[in-house]
Amino acid sequence: MKRYFIIGLIFSFVVLALVVIFNYRYESIALLPDTGASWYYWKLPERDWVVMLIVWGLYASHQLGAWILLAKQALAPADKKKNYTKWILIYNGMFILIHFLQSQIFYDGLAQDVPVWSSQGSVIVMLVLVLIIENKRRGLFLGLKVPGFDDITKFIRKYHGLFITWAVIYTFWYHPMVSTTAHLVGFLYLFLLMMQMSFGYTKIHTNKYWTFILEVMVLIHGTMVAVYQANNMWPMFAFGFAFIAVFTQIYGVGLSKKWIKIIQILYLVAVIIVFGGFTGHRTIGEIHQITWIPIIEYGLVFVLLFVGNGVLKLKK
Repeated sequence: MKRYFIIGLIFSFVVLALVVIFNYRYESIALLPDTGASWYYWKLPERDWVVMLIVWGLYASHQLGAWILLAKQALAPADKKKNYTKWILIYNGMFILIHFLQSQIFYDGLAQDVPVWSSQGSVIVMLVLVLIIENKRRGLFLGLKVPGFDDITKFIRKYHGLFITWAVIYTFWYHPMVSTTAHLVGFLYLFLLMMQMSFGYTKIHTNKYWTFILEVMVLIHGTMVAVYQANNMWPMFAFGFAFIAVFTQIYGVGLSKKWIKIIQILYLVAVIIVFGGFTGHRTIGEIHQITWIPIIEYGLVFVLLFVGNGVLKLKK
């Protein structure tokens, strides 16, 4: 499995290099002006229905095939499940290359037809599902666990792969493969998530350091997207996702209480420096912005727990 893991990493960086090398082919494309957060900039001014039919067809093929492979893996005997790892890796790798070629030829991704919040929202729900799954191991906040909700937690743990597979593949096909720094980090994140999908039922899939990296990468990507947009909103994303990292996710990597406290103190010092007016990015009156992302994610945790638990009870 380690060999497949290393091959997957090498493949991911080779594809990113190809995206950078061949990005010059997009220089002649004139895109529409950026009109704000609800506008996705990287799509052609005019929709071509033939192109979009091809794009949707390729996305659907990737999506349905991945679901079928994961279903076959789940139904396979325990000693045969790992055998699917190689084939899921190859399948995802094949469609990564297909999407690269499709972007080179047609440019447009699914963004031409669906709103930007659909891609962002799918990733947020994915992160919330992971918070629920990991609650029993590391707690939801400061190491404290949310008691109860065993039935819905077991349900999410059993079927989370179906949703996360959709969120990852849908988001992957949403974007054309262009080489802005934010896109490159985003695609690397998606490649790693596809690797995580491929290594189900192996020790790699549940390795605490690997899963921590996967969760925290959204901090890097979200912050870089905000910096690229130059709207001075990067502190909200940086400190919002970092809040969840240092007050929730860090409790799953086995650090001592001393080091956890040191990291949390450093986080608070960084908040004071940025929001205390020392950098000119924010003022102390805007410090509430660091809570926006945590409120959304923690809030969705309880919404899914209560609603999901209620639905399961009604079903019984």
